Amino acid sequence: MRIAVILCLCVGLSCVSYAASITTGSLIDEMVDMHRLTRFPKPAYKTVQFSSYDRRSSVPEGKEWFANSDGFGNEQIPNFEAVIKAPEGDVPGEYLMCDVRGPGAIVRLWTARIAGTLRVYLDDADTPLYNGPAEEFSLHPYNRFLQGTDLTPEFLTGTIHQRNASYAPIPFAKRCRVVWVGNHKETHFYEIQMRTYTEEAEVVTFSPHDVETNSERIRRVASILANVDREWTYRSKETPVPISVKVAPHAVEEGLKLNMPGALENLVLKVDAPDVERALRQTILHVECDKFPWAQVQCPLGDFFGAGPGVNPYTSVPFTVAPDGTMTCRYVMPYEASLRIFFENRGDQEVVISGSALPMDYAWDGERSMHFRARWRVDHGLVASGRARMGVQDLPFLVARGRGVYVGTAVMLLNPNPVPTSWGNWWGEGDEKIFVDDDVRPSIFGTGSEDYFNYAWSANDLFAFPYCGQPRNDGPANRGFVVNYRWHVLDPLPFSQNMAFYMELFSHERTEGFSYGRISYCYGRPGLIDDNVPLTNEDLRIPELPASWEPASRFGARKFVFRACEDLAASRTSTRLEAGGLWQGGRVLVWTPAKVGDKLELSFTVTEEGDYGLLLACMFRPDGGAFRATVDRNDVSFNGEESVNLATPHHVQSRVVGAQLREMRAGRHEMTLTALKAGKPIGLDFLGFRKN
Repeated sequence: MRIAVILCLCVGLSCVSYAASITTGSLIDEMVDMHRLTRFPKPAYKTVQFSSYDRRSSVPEGKEWFANSDGFGNEQIPNFEAVIKAPEGDVPGEYLMCDVRGPGAIVRLWTARIAGTLRVYLDDADTPLYNGPAEEFSLHPYNRFLQGTDLTPEFLTGTIHQRNASYAPIPFAKRCRVVWVGNHKETHFYEIQMRTYTEEAEVVTFSPHDVETNSERIRRVASILANVDREWTYRSKETPVPISVKVAPHAVEEGLKLNMPGALENLVLKVDAPDVERALRQTILHVECDKFPWAQVQCPLGDFFGAGPGVNPYTSVPFTVAPDGTMTCRYVMPYEASLRIFFENRGDQEVVISGSALPMDYAWDGERSMHFRARWRVDHGLVASGRARMGVQDLPFLVARGRGVYVGTAVMLLNPNPVPTSWGNWWGEGDEKIFVDDDVRPSIFGTGSEDYFNYAWSANDLFAFPYCGQPRNDGPANRGFVVNYRWHVLDPLPFSQNMAFYMELFSHERTEGFSYGRISYCYGRPGLIDDNVPLTNEDLRIPELPASWEPASRFGARKFVFRACEDLAASRTSTRLEAGGLWQGGRVLVWTPAKVGDKLELSFTVTEEGDYGLLLACMFRPDGGAFRATVDRNDVSFNGEESVNLATPHHVQSRVVGAQLREMRAGRHEMTLTALKAGKPIGLDFLGFRKN
């Protein structure tokens, strides 16, 4: 039995532990350890990714650099490391996903959908650790090993397994080999992310019994991940230092100054102003460590917390944004001698900032300790493109030289595309491409922007997980403001010499007026330099949707005829119009029924007999109402449900619900909405219909 030797270096209240052996248990502990990220890893490792990216993308900026055939089947080059056995007749082929020699650990798996069988071999074993459905292992790798524990698949969902990704560490001492057996013409999207350690690393290979052995550890970590705001604990014994400052227009004010070695373990801020949304974008947060001439953190204050513009509530491991605008950061910020936080108001209104900072003792390691860094940039007025050779572009997120560890990404987009369906207004076909140190091709090459953020299929729902989320998506579909985040806690990206992180801007169709803001979070040793540029007032403006727009009949909305609901309403009793760029024609019909059972009729005309598809664009809001619908007195099921509930937390959103109508005659038809809640607004934007 290998015995883990623990070395502790204690200075004041700071204790840093280094386990001589990397085990399943030690990796599970890392899932809620933010202090570990502040020191360059020892033993050193590189994080790499094996994925179904299009293998034609072999030469950076070459003719096929933006090739996008990445898992639907029939790719010109199989999307694997190698073909082990070509298919013969009905016998499926065998394909090598990865073969990594030396110590390492699988730290993340992702799939949108994958058929076939997966075989996972560790070290030199002839018998696979796992031999079964590929999708089961990709989404829920620990589920096969729960016997003998009181853990359940449901308990791991949302914590160890997050959306379309899994963070279930599987270490190996000598080798990891993953083989896919299946029909290459079937869907096979995949990403396998792993650490590859230097040879001296002592790694204990995963055993099926590891889940049982570490069941209490898994339970503790999963409980924290499920309830971060309530369960998170801080090491510091210090009293939080209050922050309270008023910043006049075009002024700079200091909020905190510390002149002793240490770290910030927690930073809480809240902004008050006549226009809070503008203040959050136009007030720059600077966190300066050790009197460096450029602050290591330079971000619009609201965007720093990963959910701008405005207040978009969510909870994750590093950040929480509360509905009242209180924002919490749990990234640890170490400094060798001093730290200063100051606020720069680029707007024309006074801004009041309140909150607190939690200092802690921290032993600065002259070889491994790093400063926390956050860099924000934005490109307004971009032209997004859906043609690989005419307009798709790599947007830089971080280009840096020196030593550091990349730990997180957030994007803040404004997408004005007028197609009201995801197939058409989707912005995120583009892959992440991350070059580390001596990479000739990216060691992290993705399969789509949403895949990087751990979801799939251009989903427009709001969600928040410990390491990934979408706290804002205005709609309809993926139109309007969109915010995505991903935190690299178990899967950080160390670099010893340099890093270049790019994300393709690759949309379904050409879209002018696209705004793409993004933040890169990393730790860096003193001496790290990056491509950060000063923020301009133009950068800090909040882009706006066009004041008026019309839904376009293209892509998923092809051949639909769209009509504004205010033009279809037979009666305008208990209705009003609300203005805004989310809505067709710049306005939306809002019906507030006085009592349950009140009715509103919408009349529309079809010119041909047949079966029809319907699209109804509605306003979803926190106080939204609910209705059921009939067409010509026949019940209508929208999105497979008998009724539509328009209540949603925190946000006003435009969402399209769909229905199918059979045997419609040519001529006029009546859609009748029946209210299911009294006094709750029902926002109706436009109705679309198309003959099937």
